[in-house]
Parts: sequence; C-alpha cells; structure tokens
Amino acid sequence: MRVALGVTGGIAAYKAAELLRVLQDRGLDVQVVMTAAARNFITPLTFAALSGHKVITEMFGEGGEEPNVESAIEHIAVAQAIDALIIAPATANVIAKMAHGIADDFLTTLFLATTAPIIVAPAMNVNMWENAATQQNLESLRARGVKVLEPDQGYLACGMTGAGRLASVESIAHAVFETLKIRDDLRNETVLVSAGPTEEPLDPIRYITNRSSGKMGYALAEASRRRGAAVTLVSGPTRLQPPAGVTVENVRTTEEMSGAMLRYLDGATMVLMAAAVVDFAPTRVEDGKIKKRQGSLTVEFKPTFDILAEIARRRKPHQIIVGFAAETENLLENAAAKLREKHLDMIVANDVTQPGAGFDSDTNIVTLIFPGGEVKALGKMSKLDVANAILDEAIGLRSKRAAAREG
Repeated sequence: MRVALGVTGGIAAYKAAELLRVLQDRGLDVQVVMTAAARNFITPLTFAALSGHKVITEMFGEGGEEPNVESAIEHIAVAQAIDALIIAPATANVIAKMAHGIADDFLTTLFLATTAPIIVAPAMNVNMWENAATQQNLESLRARGVKVLEPDQGYLACGMTGAGRLASVESIAHAVFETLKIRDDLRNETVLVSAGPTEEPLDPIRYITNRSSGKMGYALAEASRRRGAAVTLVSGPTRLQPPAGVTVENVRTTEEMSGAMLRYLDGATMVLMAAAVVDFAPTRVEDGKIKKRQGSLTVEFKPTFDILAEIARRRKPHQIIVGFAAETENLLENAAAKLREKHLDMIVANDVTQPGAGFDSDTNIVTLIFPGGEVKALGKMSKLDVANAILDEAIGLRSKRAAAREG
C-alpha cells in the first residue's frame, strides 16, 4: 500500500521522520510531500534518504527547473496512486487553507485532488489551537470526512504549556493502520522468533547442517512486525534479507542459538521456535582438515542442547510458546508427542516430503496441534499467510488465557 506523508512548517516536522520509519516498518510505501515552510525545519534529503523516493517540494518542478507536463499534473498522479494522505504535523495555516479550499502548493492541491482517506495531526501554539478560527476550520474538515487527531497536552516549543503538541508517533501510526485496515493486534507484544538451520563443525572446513532455508521463520518475523509487535529474530545461516524493523542476531551453531534465545527470552511475550536446529553434533571437532583416505570414516555424534525444552522449562505464565515439527512420517503422532513432552501452547507440524511444503519452498502446508487435542489443518498457502494464521491462533490462546484468569 502507498501513502503520502505531508509535512508542514512547524518544529514538530522532525517527528515526521520517525513516523515515516514506523509506517515503512509496517510495509507501507511512503511518498513525502513538504511545504516550503517545512524545509526551514528539516531537509528534503532526510526524507529522501529514509523513504527511497524523491521528496515532492514544488508544484511545477524544483526551483530553477523548467516546468513540464509531468510536473504540472504530478499532483493528480499522486492523488490517484495513494491509499491515504497523512499530514503530520499540520500547522494552523495549512489547516485554514484546506478548510477553505485554497490550493496554492503541492500539498494543498493534493488534499483537494485525492479521494483517499485523509488524516490530519495538528501541531501549534496553544493559543492558535484554541482560537475560534482554528476550531471552526477543524470542524469543517471533520464534517467532510477528514480524521483529525487531537494534539497532546504539554510543554510547547514556544515556552507555553497546554494543548498543541503533535500527537505521539504511535497514535498517528495506529490511526493510519486502522484507516487502512492494517492489522495492529500485536502492538503490545514482544515476539522472539528463531529461524534457519544451525551448523555443527566437523573440522575447520566441514560442518553438519540441514536444508532449512529460514523462510518460515522470516515470514513469522515479518508478519509479527507488520502487525505491530516488537520483534527479535535469531537467525541461523540463510540467504534471506531480514524484514524491516526487526532486531536480528545472526548465529551459526546450536550453542550460539541457545545463548541468544535464552538471553532474549525474559523480554518476550511470544516465542516462535521455527529454527531447524541440528539434533546431533560430532563429539570431536578436528583441529585440522580431515584428509581424504582409503576406506570409511567413522564419526561419533552426540545430541545437541534442546533449546525448546529449556525455553519451556524457563517460561513465565504470560508467555506463549510455539514449537515446530518438520517430519517425514507419522506427522501427527510425532508432533503431538513433541507438544506434550515440551509443554508447548501449540505446535506447527509439516510433512517436508509433500510438494509445496519443503524447506526451500515459498509455500507451506501445516497442521496446528493444541494441548487439548484440537487439530487444525491448513491448506497450501504462502509462508506469510501461514505465519499470519499461526499468529491468529497465538492471539486466540492469549485471549483464552486472559479470560480464564478473569473467570
């Protein structure tokens, strides 16, 4: 989805950069439009670097440029392309222009040209905010369907105290997500995700691993972040680009993954253990390369540390713990046994031999199993859709647990 972020000339303009980042973290493509006054407080280069788009500052090309057909109708193209227009901060001057249909720059022209939902976040001196003219202008905008976010109370840049501070970035972003029907139901959650394989060395060159691509774990991290969670991703070696807005710790061995997961565990409200941890490691790691020789090579293995069992042992009452079981046979029986043995809230089971459900596939076919014996089979779908289905169930478990406590 694409939105336009209008930035006007107030000291709160610098907060628009933070808002831009939050919107991007949730998967929105943001086009910034600045008024001339806004450039006195923050440079277009800042927004261009953050957004990846050229910032629109002029109605008919940049200063000194010859106007052309493209620049003359750009406001129409942007107006038709966006799913929402957010103006934050909105000064008393720009609010007055919008209320009276004045279109003397790109932003106010865009305001009139777009049919997308509009969100306005005022920021100004308390006396300007309380002035009858400003209040009438805001009422006029509300009557036309514009969503106006009330400013916060507090100490203002002018030295006065009262209403007029720009609403918090979090509340503005929440209004955007609500307007666009972007799910925001994990905004109070801290999600810890593991992904990818681990590696156990045989010698300085060779190692034991598995075929996990990490795609399922990365999809869980991306879906959690898009739905508002603070996300930490502990990742084994993959070729994937981490999702925006996610804290990532890269590890290689089972021991490293264990250390990272247990270090972040106390701060997590949900743990999604999607990593394919190597079950066995060589009992001895050779100091030098094992040379090619005649005959067979015998390697003795030992079980690796059971990260999920330790997480379940250390869990706190409020935490939701979700495990994963990749099987090649007896899918439901093996997954249910793992669910019971490790005292999980849910386990996600998949038969990796099925077409469309393998490690490197972009799709998955999973079955969700719960402690009470309930089983939910999901059809073939993208791993991002599977991730959202898993999160839906995790939220449901959270709600049931809260209801049980209240009852």
